[in-house]
Amino acid sequence: MHNLVQETEDASIPRVALVMPQPGPKMRTVSLPANLAAWYEAPIYAQVSGYVKMWYKDYGAHVKKGDVLAEISTPSLDAQFAAAKAHYDVVMARYKLALITSERWSALKSTQAVSRQEVDVQAANAAAQKAELEAAAHEVERYQALENFKKIVAPFDGIVTSRLVNVGDYVNGDGGNLNARGSVAELFSVADVRKIRVFVSVPQDYANVISPDISADLTVPQYPGRTFHAKFLATAKAFNASTRTVTTELMLENKDRLLWPNSYATAEIKAPSDPSILILPTSTLIFRAHGTQVAKVEGNHVHLENVKLGINYGTTMQILSGVKATDKIVANPTADLLDGDQVKIVPSTHGYNSSEKPKVTPHPLKNVTPGDLRRAAAALPEETEAEESDKSEASSDDASAKKEPEDRAKAAKTTPSSHDAK
Repeated sequence: MHNLVQETEDASIPRVALVMPQPGPKMRTVSLPANLAAWYEAPIYAQVSGYVKMWYKDYGAHVKKGDVLAEISTPSLDAQFAAAKAHYDVVMARYKLALITSERWSALKSTQAVSRQEVDVQAANAAAQKAELEAAAHEVERYQALENFKKIVAPFDGIVTSRLVNVGDYVNGDGGNLNARGSVAELFSVADVRKIRVFVSVPQDYANVISPDISADLTVPQYPGRTFHAKFLATAKAFNASTRTVTTELMLENKDRLLWPNSYATAEIKAPSDPSILILPTSTLIFRAHGTQVAKVEGNHVHLENVKLGINYGTTMQILSGVKATDKIVANPTADLLDGDQVKIVPSTHGYNSSEKPKVTPHPLKNVTPGDLRRAAAALPEETEAEESDKSEASSDDASAKKEPEDRAKAAKTTPSSHDAK
């Protein structure tokens, strides 16, 4: 009975597996969604009103700076340009006449044939005509510039990513093609994709990893199993008030033109980390009203220690204070584990960063009272004696059953047969 009580008491002690704090990684990785954009991308609008005479570059066309994408027919502009040139000719004639008249009156000034006032009037008239001539010349230059906009050209080397016009479409000179609702749309869009900009919205919790030293490995759905390396370019240094994220810009080379603008990607950002900061599995943490704790084991007894958390790595967590590298921590404490509880240690899980999870024996008799133990001890002997009586009876029956065949065999050997008697 004494052994049974000891076994019952031993069974009430929780079994726990232990882990020890480990140094943090030298590099930390954060996986975040990313958007790809062209190095340069320009929507191209019309600067003159008219009808599309012809377009020359379609979707995906490679263009050089200055290549003609389309031409616009502008009858109204052409008429205005011709009127401006004609007006310039008229003003030029007036200016020439005013200049000759002024020179003649100036020559007569010494003969007292004309007054000084009349000479000054003619000189002023010539100056005014000269100013009008300059204004007419500028007007001709303006219309000449507008005439040049009849040809839609590529602003830089790149690829045509959109074409939203067809032959005969009317385009408005205020900035593009007017649709049925009157809103403006671009005629073409050209993108330089020799380099790609990668925009990542980094949560505030991870903003401290952003520095010129970070890099990222990108994966895109269209190329499974392949990664693209991007380097840090810039960061906004301000959080979005709605999402509490900061826009970070990375850059990658796209010499093979494999990546396209506006693609979705997953960016694994790699940044230096402090390996001196210890980490523990998140399963070791106890979250209670008075703070976050871990269960240390000292001399087979639990001591609950408050800890300060750092970066969350997913399955592990930085522990900024509260533990030492030599501490033994309960791998998976239960909610009813209290400070000072006695525990029994079972073999620890090797390498808690592996796929194998720490194992913890549940508390089968955690809340057993001494009265429960006495009642269990009083009840068990009666049941045990009955079981032993049954076992002894069964053993004697088995022995009798085995003995009967043996006796019959001996009797057969000792009894002489009828043939021997004769």
